[in-house]
Amino acid sequence: MRVVLGTYPTPVARLSQRLWVKRDDRSSEIYGGNKVRKLERLLGAARASGKTRLVTLGAAGSHQVVATALYGAALGFEVEAVLVPQPSSAHASQNLRVALARGLRASAAPAWALAPAVLASRWGRDAYFVPLGGSNALGTLGFVDAAHELAAQIHAGELDEPDVVVVATGSGGTAAGLAVAFAQAALKTRVIGVAVSAPAPVLGLMARRLARSTAALAGLPRTLGERAASRIEVVSDWIGRGYGYTTPEGDEATARAQTFGLTLDPTYTAKAFACALARTEETVLYWHTLSTASLDALDPGGDLPPRLARLLRR
Repeated sequence: MRVVLGTYPTPVARLSQRLWVKRDDRSSEIYGGNKVRKLERLLGAARASGKTRLVTLGAAGSHQVVATALYGAALGFEVEAVLVPQPSSAHASQNLRVALARGLRASAAPAWALAPAVLASRWGRDAYFVPLGGSNALGTLGFVDAAHELAAQIHAGELDEPDVVVVATGSGGTAAGLAVAFAQAALKTRVIGVAVSAPAPVLGLMARRLARSTAALAGLPRTLGERAASRIEVVSDWIGRGYGYTTPEGDEATARAQTFGLTLDPTYTAKAFACALARTEETVLYWHTLSTASLDALDPGGDLPPRLARLLRR
């Protein structure tokens, strides 16, 4: 139930004496980042089920929505999404334009609380649901695979075993999958999720529940799921005003990242990299979850439809 969308293993690189990066931005030349690994499992299941339509939801400039639109269309699915407002940025606008250009049928919900009702109106027997961020137990198995890939790189001497892996956390799946595989591989590494979309206690609860359910889906002992859950810490020190808003620390991290040849976005990776830079007393692996494949060739430019443009708040 897996379709291969990416190219693995993604490389690791040393940035400083105690700071490393996992370059999941290079997981695909089409569109990389962390969504690729989750979609391999989810779209594989959708294909096996015989469904012809993918239905998902996210913020107006969601990486997961544009990734689902790109890969779903490539596999012959119709793709629909319920979109909710977020702060405007050039990055978010381009994501939405590209998704629409690839055939995305978008419905607008004025707030997250109203999204389920709009989603229900788009449902049907031919629809396969791709969850927020691609983060259910099945999608999270993609990051169990990813962490085993990292463990192999550690054992091959490509990098030191990190004390912590720092990753942007919006729906919890990436952090959960990493924690499950680290527990399986008997690594000491803990997972620090940098909250970008909700209070840390909420995201921490989501990630730990996902770790348990993912371990169960993989047929692993319940005790291992509990060990995995205990390795996850979600912090909210870097979220600033909230989802999609820039922060001074994120801006500084973005400038620093450029000296290493890394491109960050303000919503997720700038905040996560700021956290990674601050943890100077530990050996840190920053997991780079943003795609750096250019979307310029797929971007038709021009104005967004007014009903969708309103979702990108000034």
